[in-house]
Amino acid sequence: MTSRTDRRPVRLAGTLAAAAALILAATSCSAPGGGTHSKGSAAGAVVVGIAYEPDSLSPLLGYGKDGNSKIFDGLLTHDEKLGLKPALATALPEISEDGRTYTFHLREGVAFTDGKPFTARDVVFTYETILDPSTNNASRTELDAVERIEAKGDHTVVFHLKYPYAPFAERAVLPIAPAHVAGEQDVNTGGFTTKPIGTGPYELVEWSKGEKLTFKANPDYWGGAPKIKNLTMAIVKDDDVRATRLRSGDLDGAILPPNLAKAFKDRSTATYAAKSFDYRVVTLPTGNKVTGDTDIRRALDLAVDREAMVASLLDGAGKPAYGPVPTDSPWFTQGTERAHDPRAAAELLDEAGWTKGKDGVRSKNGVRASFPLWYLSGDKIRQDHALAYASDAKKLGVEVEVQAGTWEVIQPRMPKDAVLAGGGSPADPDFDQYTLLKSSLAGDGFNNMAHYDNPAVDKALEKGRRSGDRAERQAAYDTVQRELVKNPGYTFLTHIDHLYVVDKRFGPLTTQVEPHDHGLASGPWWNVEDWKPVK
Repeated sequence: MTSRTDRRPVRLAGTLAAAAALILAATSCSAPGGGTHSKGSAAGAVVVGIAYEPDSLSPLLGYGKDGNSKIFDGLLTHDEKLGLKPALATALPEISEDGRTYTFHLREGVAFTDGKPFTARDVVFTYETILDPSTNNASRTELDAVERIEAKGDHTVVFHLKYPYAPFAERAVLPIAPAHVAGEQDVNTGGFTTKPIGTGPYELVEWSKGEKLTFKANPDYWGGAPKIKNLTMAIVKDDDVRATRLRSGDLDGAILPPNLAKAFKDRSTATYAAKSFDYRVVTLPTGNKVTGDTDIRRALDLAVDREAMVASLLDGAGKPAYGPVPTDSPWFTQGTERAHDPRAAAELLDEAGWTKGKDGVRSKNGVRASFPLWYLSGDKIRQDHALAYASDAKKLGVEVEVQAGTWEVIQPRMPKDAVLAGGGSPADPDFDQYTLLKSSLAGDGFNNMAHYDNPAVDKALEKGRRSGDRAERQAAYDTVQRELVKNPGYTFLTHIDHLYVVDKRFGPLTTQVEPHDHGLASGPWWNVEDWKPVK
């Protein structure tokens, strides 16, 4: 549902002097080789600024689960329009008539970067390890349909499913790990989690936690050696610092919030907007006497001004969100849009017995309509959304106390405190609705952060997952979206377009429709292995 990032406790606001010191330190030590990167660096080198740092680089623990991980390849991958195409497989899978058997034929002559050959054994090992309950992979449920995986020789793999899982081919983008390395150590804590070996276009050279990931091109890549020989992903969690480093020439490209991206209007940079399924949402945990009240939830859903958030916070680079499915998706249920109606919201709470006190805050049966809302330190978009939400709630008579913190601070509080979270996956509605809403996943890491519990939704989620019929699946997800109107365990705010600013000397670039987990493998550098070197 969201990404673990900054591990340092940070106050809501810092002084100008502290910010200046942070910028100076960042620009002096984070360039490759320890020096300061500048425009005009060696041909074939790229430095990009990203906001999020992974916990692990092991696909067995969830890294790269939506494909495009650079270090690894999946059996399949996505093209620019998110269509599936072969990667380690020679073709799209052969699917049995009943939809329960998927056969993949594998490329021959592919090797991991340690020189060992890639075979069907590695595919079986990867999927079986992810399915093992002792493996710390929060996305395991996406492979629930898999009954067994069978290797037929070195170059054929057959997946046998328990039921016809419609989006299974999308899970064939999962990165394949080497059995001869990852299988010889503790899957959760072994060295492979930070020093991975794959078949991908790039090899990891160094991971300086909290600072940068440095890669070099794989000269023996089966798809052809990348022309960009050195790739550095600088981890810059503060939006303002990232913009400053890009402006100074320390970065060649970066992801930026709209208000910072629009400042780059000179001839040397280009701005790319990537459509996404990425949403911002407020969790309303059932364990809190205020946020667990259905009337409070419904009232907040009506009181929030989503259109104003898109206009003022995103500078138009996004759209209102009424659930995990964007309004322009074919899976969106028409009629589930919620108009901004503060008067109806107030009437709803009046009728429910939530009355305003002298301070303007409502209460009911001795419970004051007040709750904390946490957001991730340094994330300006989340901060802005949290403050706007609190402002709309205050007009309704609900007090929202906005607080910043790291995930180490926030996560233990999630069962009772609201969180300004993010999520979204464009591949299939099962991928983010199931983990977001399934009651049995409440409290499982960042799955179902609100501890949402709705039997009708649980039943619909299972039907959508297990049916191979498109119309039946649409009806199931229609049910989910309508139930979220009746009992919104989350207040969905906006779907966000991701904005990237990149030096023009890399030529015209492209983007894909992106998931929530942006920056590391998404952005204009989703196909950096195909870029031409700087001249």
